[in-house]
Amino acid sequence: MHDQPSVLELVSAVKSFIDETAGPQLTGHAAFHARVASNALATVLRDLEQRPDAEAQERQGLIDLLGASEDQTTADLNRSLSERIQAGSITIDTPGLLDHLKRTVMAQVEIDQPRYSGLKAAKS
Repeated sequence: MHDQPSVLELVSAVKSFIDETAGPQLTGHAAFHARVASNALATVLRDLEQRPDAEAQERQGLIDLLGASEDQTTADLNRSLSERIQAGSITIDTPGLLDHLKRTVMAQVEIDQPRYSGLKAAKS
C-alpha cells in the first residue's frame, strides 16, 4: 500500500519551498506575495495542528456550561448559549461563562494571529 503524504506534510512542503527556495529569489511585489502566501500557509498549518483540540475543548466547555447532553452538535450548543444570553438566563455573572468565552477566543487567536500583542497578556 502506498502511503500518501498527509495534508500537514503537503502544506509544510509548499511553505518550505516558498520560504527556502522561491521566496529568496524574488523581489518587489512577487516577494511580498510570496511572504503573504507563506503566512497563509502558516495559518493553515496551525489550523490543522490546533483546531481539533480547540474544538473539543470548546464543545466540552459548552456542555459543562449549559448542562447539555453529549449528542448535540457544537453549532446547536453555541446557538443555545446565544439564545440564553439573549434571554438573560445566562449573564456575565454566570459561573464559567467568561472563562469559556475567553478560552474559546484565545484558541482562535492562537491559530489566526499567534503573535497578536494582547494574546500574551491575556494568557497571563
